[in-house]
Amino acid sequence: MAISKIFKLDFSNIRGDFFGGLTAGIVALPLALAFGAQTELGAIAGLYGAIALAVLAAFFGGTATQVSGPTAPMTVVSAAVIASCITESGATSVAEAMPLIIATFFLAGVLEVLFGVIRLGRYIRYIPYPVVSGFMSGIGVIIIITQIFPLIGYNPTQDLQLVEQRLPHAEEIILEKILQEEEAEGVLSGVMSKEDLEETTRRAQEVSVEDIRAEALKQAKREASGTVGTIQYLSRPFKIPNGINWINLIVGLCTIVIIYGFKRITKAVPSSLVALILMTLVVYFFFPGQVPVIGEVESGLPSLQLNFLGAFGNLGMLGTIFKFALTLAALGAIDSLLTSVVADNITKTKHNSNQELIGQGIGNMGAALIGGLPGAGATMRTVINVDAGGKTKLSGIIAGIFLLAVLLGVGPVVSYVPNAVLAGILFTVGVGIIDYKALRHIKALPLPDTIIMVVVLLLTVFVDLLTAVGVGMVLAALLFMKSISDVVEHKTQTASSSLRNFSREQAWEDDADLIEEYGDRVYIKHLDGPLFFGFASRFQEMVQALPNVSIVIMRMQRVPYVDQSGLYAMEEAVMELHSQEIAVVFTGLHGQPLDMFKRINLIPGLVDEKYLFKSFRTCSAWLIEIMKDDQTLKNIIADQLADSIRISDEVDEV
Repeated sequence: MAISKIFKLDFSNIRGDFFGGLTAGIVALPLALAFGAQTELGAIAGLYGAIALAVLAAFFGGTATQVSGPTAPMTVVSAAVIASCITESGATSVAEAMPLIIATFFLAGVLEVLFGVIRLGRYIRYIPYPVVSGFMSGIGVIIIITQIFPLIGYNPTQDLQLVEQRLPHAEEIILEKILQEEEAEGVLSGVMSKEDLEETTRRAQEVSVEDIRAEALKQAKREASGTVGTIQYLSRPFKIPNGINWINLIVGLCTIVIIYGFKRITKAVPSSLVALILMTLVVYFFFPGQVPVIGEVESGLPSLQLNFLGAFGNLGMLGTIFKFALTLAALGAIDSLLTSVVADNITKTKHNSNQELIGQGIGNMGAALIGGLPGAGATMRTVINVDAGGKTKLSGIIAGIFLLAVLLGVGPVVSYVPNAVLAGILFTVGVGIIDYKALRHIKALPLPDTIIMVVVLLLTVFVDLLTAVGVGMVLAALLFMKSISDVVEHKTQTASSSLRNFSREQAWEDDADLIEEYGDRVYIKHLDGPLFFGFASRFQEMVQALPNVSIVIMRMQRVPYVDQSGLYAMEEAVMELHSQEIAVVFTGLHGQPLDMFKRINLIPGLVDEKYLFKSFRTCSAWLIEIMKDDQTLKNIIADQLADSIRISDEVDEV
């Protein structure tokens, strides 16, 4: 009982949580293997990550029904991170680059925990839907494209012509590595001496034909991988002998058919698991050796990866580690909290977003320590967990325990799973993740939303995910500001030279009579919405275009917020009006705008507090009185002009 209180575990729904977690774990198994196989770490890394994340993220997280593990977006980024770590570190193998890879994954978890501690979770809700839609569709496109070669059985390392073409480049790379090694060892000293040249020549002569060919194989594999590489070499399998493994293709297509077809028969058993088991048995008994398989995997418990700490001491790679870790952390946070929102909608509960980020961060740190892939909250697994009866954190923990039992019991069997089966599973994941609803409505959507969605989709596919989200957010903000500015501009059009006509068009219900009465002597400016940088320039243009009046009344009750640009725009507008000998009065100024005006001394510096009215009714009564006497009006203008001069003097002294 004490344990349940400390860790907030609830055993009241143990039966439902057991079946929910078991079902989610069964669904997670083929996906974990498929996601792992998409990276250089192999299928087993996906299973390791699924185990650590399912248990730790559920245990420490803030969403009761969330089931976590490697996800499509996180796997796409992880694959890119692994490839980049190998390339940028100059490693000759995955094992050599492993400390750098694990350091990146571990730091990503640390950053997620930090996001939760500083309470960034609540800001995820402000990501515009077009950005999320374009991003998720882009991920789907990446997965579909990158599974084409595994589906048809094309392996660039077995493309002899392609490998031969890479041999000269492979020699150059090996020579560059030799020079880098010599520089690191202090062998090179400025301009190469005779001794330096002899040492370089000696090392170069030690390079064998096999070494060059091995490097050429790596170059061929790297060049024909990823979205761009696949598109670039898409026609190659059709041009070379045995470029397509037809049995492999049939196995992959059958996997896809089973996944979609079995759902029509029953949903009681995950169709991806049925496809995995059935097609693996078919290949094992009827086509042994004719279809590439995962191959030998480690059995038993994973070993702890503690040698990554030294990677943080490599100052040359520290920037790379942080950049990749930040990408994974940001993506993991977005992915997880979007799933948390889905869980809330289904269960009618409310998650703790900051606690969820802490849980996901701890989960990713744990996954890194055992060499697993990083991940996030998985939408499909979470929904399945709830549907099967899961209600508390126990369900996620049980899912992880089930996967651990699978690892310990049938680990060696995993080696017989065909790559084509995993490619077929991933292909259906890619198809399912695309936002078809948004794509169907693309002609009906507002043009700015369409532009954002398409730009983010293209950047996701052809550049990288963090750039896509960053550009999408900036673009969404700019287009939103433009839209709001257009609305404000429409409301403040001064096309007519008659102030009475213009004001009558813009009048609010309670000031129409006042406008009718005082006509061109008083201008009432209706501000509706936040005063921010997108509106600042329009506001200044409007002030400069005003006809000759004596008083401008700024109605501010509908202004909830003013930013720095809007603040300075208002300050300049008041000073511009004062320079034209026009008095300024505020009504309904409250909250944050009032605090900001006082903070920069716009009030009482430029406009004394006696010219602030809580309601338009009191302002209207005051205005009626002063309009009876021209001298009173002149005194008010003179009073404000004196304040303007005094503020200007203070600014000059500073």
